[in-house]
Amino acid sequence: MNPYNHLMGYTRRHFLGSGGLGLGAIALSKLLGTGTANALAPAGGTLGAPHHFAKVKRVIYLFQAGGPSHLETFDFKPKLREGHGKALPKEVIGNQRLSTMSGNQSLLPMAGSFTNFAKHGKAGIEVADILPYTAKIADEICVLRGMHTEAINHDPAITFFCTGSQIPGRPSMGSWASYGLGSLNQNLPGFIVLVSKNASRDQPLYSRLWSAGFLPSEHQGVQFRSGKDPVLFLTNPEGVSPHVRRNMLDTLGQLNLDQAQHELDPEIDARIAQAEMAYRMQTSVPDATDLSGETEETFELYGPDSKTPGTYAANCLLARRLIERDVRFIQLFHQGWDQHGDVVGGISRQCKQTDQASAALVLDLKRRGLLDDTLVIWGGEFGRTAYCQGKMSANNYGRDHHPRCFSIWLAGAGIKAGFTHGTTDEYGYNIIDGSVHVHDLHATLLHLMGVDHERLVYKFQGRYFRLTDVAGHIIKPILT
Repeated sequence: MNPYNHLMGYTRRHFLGSGGLGLGAIALSKLLGTGTANALAPAGGTLGAPHHFAKVKRVIYLFQAGGPSHLETFDFKPKLREGHGKALPKEVIGNQRLSTMSGNQSLLPMAGSFTNFAKHGKAGIEVADILPYTAKIADEICVLRGMHTEAINHDPAITFFCTGSQIPGRPSMGSWASYGLGSLNQNLPGFIVLVSKNASRDQPLYSRLWSAGFLPSEHQGVQFRSGKDPVLFLTNPEGVSPHVRRNMLDTLGQLNLDQAQHELDPEIDARIAQAEMAYRMQTSVPDATDLSGETEETFELYGPDSKTPGTYAANCLLARRLIERDVRFIQLFHQGWDQHGDVVGGISRQCKQTDQASAALVLDLKRRGLLDDTLVIWGGEFGRTAYCQGKMSANNYGRDHHPRCFSIWLAGAGIKAGFTHGTTDEYGYNIIDGSVHVHDLHATLLHLMGVDHERLVYKFQGRYFRLTDVAGHIIKPILT
C-alpha cells in the first residue's frame, strides 16, 4: 500500500481524534456492533451509492477453467465436419499467433465436432447434445459467441479474466465490486470463492485470482472449502470460549485503533474489520453451508453430486444459499477443460459434471425470485482451435488454445433472455461481427451493478487503476 495514496484522507480524522472528540471510541463501537443502531447495517463501498440505477445486486460467476471448446458446445460449424482431416486454409489463420504446442505443426487439419447440435427455445439457440440441461434453459440465457481475449496461455488468460490484467497482483473483479459498492450482508464476506473438489487438476488455480491486490484487504475473496471447517481457522481453538474470544477482540480492537490514529494506515482498519467479520462468521458460515435443510426435490434438481459437499453441483446449490443471504459476488472455479488430446472423452466428462447444476442454479434462482436482481455468468478463459493439435485418430482429436473467438453465456437481471450475440466465421476461427473483449464484459458487468467502469478507480504508486484499465465498452445489444 502506498502511504501517500491515503494520507490526505486520514489527516482530518487524525486531527479530530487528537482533539479529544472520541471518534476512536465511536468507530470501535460500530466495529464491535455495540454502539449505534447503524452498527449492524451493511458496509458501504467507496462510491457511497451507485452511479446509476443498478439492475444487478449480486453476481455468480461460474468459471470453467481450462478453456471450454466453443465448437463442442455453443458454436456449430458444419464446414469443419465437411473438411474433417483436411488442412485449415492458411488465409483463415493469417499471421495470428499460435501456441508453441501446435505452431510447429506442418499440417493443421480441421477437426469437425463429434457433438450434434439442435435448436432450442423460442429463439432457436443452437446447443450441443452434451449440454442437455443447458439446452432446456435456452430461453433464459444469452450466448456471446464473439468473445475474444489477449492471452494464449492459461495463467495469464485466467488472470486477465479475473483481474483485467495479465500481470499478477491486480485486484480481482469481485474485489472491485466489493470496494466500490460495499457489502449487502454484515455477517458474511461480500466476495466468496468456491472451488470444485471433483474437477481434474490439469491447470492450477491461485488465490491471487480472487485477491484484493492493492485495494484494502477486506475486499479480497474468501474461499469456502468442503469439510468440517469451510473457512480455515474460523473456529475457536480448544479451550477458548466465545466469551474469551469476544474479550480478546475488544482489547485487540482498542490497540489497533490507537495504532491507526498514530500511523494513518488504512490496513489497520481493514484488520479490525476482518477480525470482527471472522467473529460473526463463526455463526453465519455454518448456517449458510449446512445443506441438510434442503428438500429432496432440490437435490434432484441439482443432481446426485449436490449431496456431496465441495462438488460442482453442491457448490452451485451453496451459491444459491449465499445469494439468499445477500452475498454480493460469488465465483465458482471448475478446472479440467483443457483438452489438448482427448476432446471426446474430456469435454463429455466436464459437461456431465457441470451441465445439470449450472442449469439448475438458473432455474432455482428464477423460481425463488432471485434471478430478477442476480446475474449468472458461465465461461472460461479462451476457446479451442478449429484444427486438431497433434495426431488425429479415427475417433478422437485434440484442440489447442484459441483466444481469437469463443462462447460464454449470461443469464439474469438486465440481460436479454433467449438471445445470441456475435457471429464467427464458417470455421469458428475468427469473429465476423459482435466482437466482445474481456474489458467489454467487465464494463458491462459493472454497468449492470450501477457502476460507471471509468469512474471506479484507485490510485496506486502514482497511477489511477481500474478493472477495465484504459479500455472497455458496454455491450449494449445484450441489455434489456
